[in-house]
Amino acid sequence: MIRILHVLGGLNTGGAENFVMNLYREIDTKELQFDFVRHVTSENFFDNEIIERGGKIYDCPRYNGKNHKDYCKWWKNFFTSHPEYKLIHGHSRSTSAIYLKTAKQFGLVTVSHSHSVSNGRGISAKIKDYMQRNTKKYADYMFACSDEAGQWMFGKNILENTRYKTLPNVIDCSRFKFDYNKRSDMRSKLNIEDDYVLGHVGRFTDVKNHDFLLEVFANITNIKNIKLLLVGDGELYESIQEKAKKLGIEDKVIFVGAKGNTQDYYNAMDIFTFPSTYEGLGIAVIEAQASGLPCIVSDKVPRAVEITNLVQFAELNKEYWKEIILKEIDKQKKEKREDYDLQVSKAGYDVHEFAIKMQRFYCEKGK
Repeated sequence: MIRILHVLGGLNTGGAENFVMNLYREIDTKELQFDFVRHVTSENFFDNEIIERGGKIYDCPRYNGKNHKDYCKWWKNFFTSHPEYKLIHGHSRSTSAIYLKTAKQFGLVTVSHSHSVSNGRGISAKIKDYMQRNTKKYADYMFACSDEAGQWMFGKNILENTRYKTLPNVIDCSRFKFDYNKRSDMRSKLNIEDDYVLGHVGRFTDVKNHDFLLEVFANITNIKNIKLLLVGDGELYESIQEKAKKLGIEDKVIFVGAKGNTQDYYNAMDIFTFPSTYEGLGIAVIEAQASGLPCIVSDKVPRAVEITNLVQFAELNKEYWKEIILKEIDKQKKEKREDYDLQVSKAGYDVHEFAIKMQRFYCEKGK
């Protein structure tokens, strides 16, 4: 049995976490197993599923600068106690140069994976940028969810490096295929049978730009029977709920929290909105396209996410978004929703074929 060690910030729903879990569900666990190091101690969304699949979870102290020596010591002690790991796949960026360097000292094959194009803003972001600058030096292989994410993390010339590869944010396309019966069931459960529904799926963090989305939505609530469906959880969940109340639209915004069956919520939507201030790629947009949803997407999101004619990019201007949404609503009243799951699959975003290739890589390099 080959065991691969994945390193993440946490194990809640997010782009990197969903990528790993989609892959984990497809691999042959008789031959290969995934284990996880996370930088939190609280219970996370995917914990139970990982344990049920036979995976192990280790809690690493969260790095804060002051605990630099203790953080480095934790990793040295970990590799000393766990000689069974031969390959480490790092998805957590800011401390990757630390744990990959230590892993190489213990003879592991090292993989660094970029899922973003920014660490955000402010001093904290600058510190993270500085910390990850040497990651390339300690990575035997470098992956990224888009060319933009790869160049941001590993340098402008990385695309020509033989140790680098862009890996699509794969999904189970058949799972997201539009289903009218499931749509009816979910809309009935949410009490939105007769409503026109805008939607968003993603963690409640600054980068997802829920504030902007609420302000845009507040300007179109004069339309009869319109609702905004928000799927996800995160540190800004309660503050976004408060913002909806302040804008006087709390009765038109539906908060459902993090869900494992997001495909059912895509089915219930009529338009998918994605106003992120930056993204490595945006796996939710891939899922929404597979579900046949027209997608209004921030122009800050990499163009690689556009794999069907359902995507429309828009600059983050509230009046412009209002105008686009109103036009799309009028357009959708005249058109029937179609199946796009096969088109997304043919574009290389289906997990089944991808999992075979990754299993081969892990088994070859992680012996």
